[in-house]
Amino acid sequence: MKGLAMLKIGEIGWIEKDKPKCGPRDAIVKPLALAPCTSDVHTVWAGAIGDRHDMILGHEALGVVDEVGREVKDFKPGDRVIVPAITPDWDSEAVQRGFPSQSGGALGGWKFSNFKDGVFGEYFHVNLADNNLAHLPEGMSLESAVMITDMMTTGFMAAENAEIGMGATVAVLGIGPVGLCGVAGAALRGAGRIFAVGTRPKAIEVAKEYGATDIISYKDGDTADQILEATDGAGVDAVIVSGGGPDILIDALKMAKAGSKISNNNYYGKGFGEKDTLPLCRVNWGFGMADKDIVTGLCPGGRVRMERLADMVTYGRMDPSLMATHVYKGFDKLEEALLLMKDKPRDLIKPVVLLDE
Repeated sequence: MKGLAMLKIGEIGWIEKDKPKCGPRDAIVKPLALAPCTSDVHTVWAGAIGDRHDMILGHEALGVVDEVGREVKDFKPGDRVIVPAITPDWDSEAVQRGFPSQSGGALGGWKFSNFKDGVFGEYFHVNLADNNLAHLPEGMSLESAVMITDMMTTGFMAAENAEIGMGATVAVLGIGPVGLCGVAGAALRGAGRIFAVGTRPKAIEVAKEYGATDIISYKDGDTADQILEATDGAGVDAVIVSGGGPDILIDALKMAKAGSKISNNNYYGKGFGEKDTLPLCRVNWGFGMADKDIVTGLCPGGRVRMERLADMVTYGRMDPSLMATHVYKGFDKLEEALLLMKDKPRDLIKPVVLLDE
């Protein structure tokens, strides 16, 4: 089979590999819709998770089941499925502790294009199919459904981790696709005022559609100062960090009230090694004692999560297709779509590649 792979840090290319083997509880899936992610960009061009050689990229996919293992009960060849970006080992110790995305160690639920071939191949392997696949609802657009696999589940996670209450004031730093889903998640949890920090016109348009009440541009000055001024110095009840470099946490701490949650789903993708650090301002953090809690998480995966998010789309709680600004057709368009994600033109939110069944 053919796949689009990371050849080494800074280089991608098409390669040939053997079709993956199917274990007794697993499935082999053919892609139906694919979406490149900023994480793929970090992985290849920033070397964020270290060097990888001839590893097929991609972790956002819808597919058609090609083969299932003998112990799989709920899926069969020909089924159209949602494939979560994170596919935990559901019988692991981490799952029993309540952290399925960390099964097998830190970030261990992130298998695709981390330590096994991803979904940008003509076939790909899914572990524990009954737990890690969900049926694609009849009639749901592919552009909407592919956003569930990573963007929606990650953005909503940030709002959940922030414990946003009814009427809370929230700031979302970065309104790429994950941040936009953070805006939507905050609104769905009942936030009152939602500050969205970003400058891209299309992203601003969608942020307002998803519930943002105020748009803050870093071009108009320090973002934390702008939000503090807008709230008469009070700050916000919750901060969702979905973009920016290491210094973004300094801004988050500055604008956060004492007793607030700073919910990070940002991928700090530059550099690799134990000595890489992120700065915190000790004064704005109350010298470590202001109850400004920094909460992190890796995109939740699994079947139930995908089914519930699909219900939110089906019943009109959110239209994730608004984020699909560039839609390609054909497997051979994958490289172009990935390079577009790397270059990030100002009219881009998310590219999607649709394939023939």
